[in-house]
Amino acid sequence: MITINVKTGRRIEFIDITQKINNAIREYGWSSGILTVYCPHTTAAITINENADPSVQSDINSVLSKLIPHRGDYSHTEGNADAHVKSSLIGPSEQVILHAGEMILGTWQGIFFCEFDGPRDRRVHLHFRSD
Repeated sequence: MITINVKTGRRIEFIDITQKINNAIREYGWSSGILTVYCPHTTAAITINENADPSVQSDINSVLSKLIPHRGDYSHTEGNADAHVKSSLIGPSEQVILHAGEMILGTWQGIFFCEFDGPRDRRVHLHFRSD
């Protein structure tokens, strides 16, 4: 397992980490197998979605914010209850197939770190299991 660092700059932010992951794949010589991308934080998440048009991330954020407002009637009173709910809906991890050192992603797909309680210094763990 290796860890990559992600520095977020806003409270809610979707950061394309695909290139950081590709760099790790090359650096560690991972070839064919399954790569797990895992976020060890309760107010952040990992998702795979379109990376060609940034309005997609904006739309996701808009819908999540309408469904789960920042200032809602939450029992958790630390001010970030919405971030916990959003991260639970998106999820902490994704798995990607690697073949010949390349992630098998669709043409427009990228892997995003979803920050819901930033700005913060965050970590993402990568675990590779070869064929």
